[in-house]
Parts: sequence; C-alpha cells; structure tokens
Amino acid sequence: MSNTAGPVIIEAAINGVTNREQNPRVPITPEEVGTEALACIEAGAAVIHNHTTVFGQGPEASADAYQAGWESVLAARPDALLYPTVDYDDKGVSYEHLAVLAKRGCLRIGICDPGSINLGGMGERGPEGIVYANSYEVIGRCLDIQAEHGLGPSFAIYEPGFLRTVLAFQRKGRVPPGAMLKFYFSTEHGLFGAPFGLPPTLQALDMYLDILGDCPMPWAVSVVGGDAGRSEVAAAALERGGHLHVGLEFFHGERQPSNVELVLEAVALCEKHGRPVATPAQAASILGLPA
Repeated sequence: MSNTAGPVIIEAAINGVTNREQNPRVPITPEEVGTEALACIEAGAAVIHNHTTVFGQGPEASADAYQAGWESVLAARPDALLYPTVDYDDKGVSYEHLAVLAKRGCLRIGICDPGSINLGGMGERGPEGIVYANSYEVIGRCLDIQAEHGLGPSFAIYEPGFLRTVLAFQRKGRVPPGAMLKFYFSTEHGLFGAPFGLPPTLQALDMYLDILGDCPMPWAVSVVGGDAGRSEVAAAALERGGHLHVGLEFFHGERQPSNVELVLEAVALCEKHGRPVATPAQAASILGLPA
C-alpha cells in the first residue's frame, strides 16, 4: 500500500453529466473548462477530468473538442495532467480518441472503464436506464492504445468486478505503467437517480482493499451522488494511504458549491490528516507516468 504520510493526489472531475439546472456553476464551454481547470490546479488539484458536448462524431472531432478546452491550461501549466471521458462509435464505447490526443502531445493519462453495469434513474416501478457496456475486447483495446502511446490508465471502478478485471489484465502484463484506481462508491442517488455498486461505507472500502491485496497500484475514493470530501470514506482513505476524487461531476446535495470550493475542502481535509497535497509533477511521479 501507499505511504500514508505521502502526498495526496486530488483529482477534480469538473463537469461530466452535471448540467446547469443542477448547478449553475458547472463549466461547459471550452473557455469555461480551461478557466476552471487552471483554478482547480491553483487550488490544489493535481489531475483534471472533464467531458465535452461532442460524442460519437469520430476520434478527431472528439480530440478537437477536448483540445479546445485544454490549450489554455497547457500553455499556462505544461505540467497539467488532463484526461477525457470515453467516446462512442457505431459499435458502442470507443477509446480511439485517446490515441489522437496522445499524438497531439496533450495527454499523459487515459480513461478506462473496465466493466459493464446498469446505470439509470428511478421510474414509477423501479430503476430504469441503460447497460453501460465495456466488453473484455473493448477493455483490451483500450489498454493496448494506452500502452502504445505511453498513457497511464485511470481506472473507474464502479463495482468490485471492475477491480477484479483490472487485476486479471495486470497478471497478464497488459496494464501499462502509470495506472490509478478510482473506487466509485454510490449513494442511493447514484449517477442518474438509481444506486449501483457499493455504498460509501468503511466496510465497502475494506472490501476493495481486500481485493486489491498487495497490489501497489495507487487508488482514490469517490462518492457518486453525494459529497465525497465530507464522506467517511474520504477520511479513511487519507488514513490508509489513498487519494481523493472530487468535483461537480458526481456531486449531489443541498448546496451548490464550485469545483474550486470542493478542491479547497479536500485540501483542508488532507491538512487535517497530516497529508501534504501533490502537485501535478509529484502526481506524475507517484503514478509512475511515462515521461
């Protein structure tokens, strides 16, 4: 496991599925994304994750949309660690845009969702929604792209089976250097209104760490449909050598904070637990990202 006294990687997921009706402070346009990313880095975030409004239009169009928001960030902070969400094509989830962004020199981290899960909201008769599908073949293709282009996979762990899949690929030598695990704990609200996976409890965190075993891969906690920084799993993660994933993408609650406020709250929590906060350069070193 990580050194519990070592620097904490704070990742800010700044928009995602959150819209302005839910929080008018969420950044959407490229200019807003760039401004927000820089402000979050200044506040203490080492990694920035964002979505764009461009999906399913091909890898080049997707890369263009991300680069439009990232150019100002990388101009001011060449050390910034930025990464996108998945894309889609006629076959389903696609990761081909990662190769385009890597070739353009603006990507060091790549997303990977290593599994499939039901996601949705609550209807009159119960949960209803979609099957978010990532087959073993799609996951393998994602890992091959990242290995080829020197990217560190950022694994979104929606439920325990996702983690077991990562470890299975790792045992076969398929996980590139620089990988990080993000444990997504779901409240009853979840992503769109219905819960999934494990709740944000200490028992659930223990289960993930038990599955992880002696694997040294860095890990972070996140709360989907809640307030990660104020959860018991955040404090426990800091005590056990973990990292923090915060931001408006998954935030749900009575208040309407900004991304910067959520980052600053995470920084304060790190200080309370005696953990320094990692800079982007330190995060790259902790993850072991290829130069």
